[in-house]
Amino acid sequence: MFGSALVNEFAKMRHLSVGLVATVMVLGVLALSLFAVVSSPDFNPDSPGAWNALLAGMSLGIPLISPLLLAVLASRQTDIEHQGHGWLMQSTSGITPGSLCRVKLVSLGIVVTAVTIGTSLTVLAFGKIFAGILPPVPLGHWTGFSLCVLVVNLAVLALHILLSAKVENQLVVLGVGVLGCILAVFSQGLPEAVAHLTPWGYYALAQAAGYQGDAIQALPIAYPSIAVLAVIVTGLFAVLTCRFDRQEA
Repeated sequence: MFGSALVNEFAKMRHLSVGLVATVMVLGVLALSLFAVVSSPDFNPDSPGAWNALLAGMSLGIPLISPLLLAVLASRQTDIEHQGHGWLMQSTSGITPGSLCRVKLVSLGIVVTAVTIGTSLTVLAFGKIFAGILPPVPLGHWTGFSLCVLVVNLAVLALHILLSAKVENQLVVLGVGVLGCILAVFSQGLPEAVAHLTPWGYYALAQAAGYQGDAIQALPIAYPSIAVLAVIVTGLFAVLTCRFDRQEA
């Protein structure tokens, strides 16, 4: 039953412009990464720190774009149930509202995973092929950043699915997405303790590179904090979707 529901969710995506939203996410982050390279007067493709410019661009571009687009994905995939009485229709087929939310997270999570990894690889390829960066790629730092951003993206997606399922007015969900963009960007200039207070603040904790004085340098990634976020959101999503099931019953 889970498999057929998952296939059904992917079928819905064909009519919900999910591919367009995913493409905008990739191109937007790539454009901001390019801007970081072009606008940096100190960029030197022969320098060992040349990759930091691209990492800094992604560290800014992802929190600037992803929260809103994740809200759009969750809203469009969930609003169709509100408009077409999908919650009731699926319940008659044995798929409870909580189970349907979990299916939506898996289906959209696959898309978000592909987009996040694809964005990272696209920027890396640009740096090597078009920007002509000669030093070796800092694969460990790059991979760690990509995985941490993926965790934060999936956590934010899960929370937006819950909100979209609970609130019929999807303008509220999109408004939260806009607020998330603001919080994600401004959290980069706040103390780490403050960044821990909201899910969007964890984009700042995953920041891989940024300005330190007048130069762009690699920054340490808060791996333990990102891991804790994953555990908390997983538990919260499981508990709340189970409550959706009991309420429907």
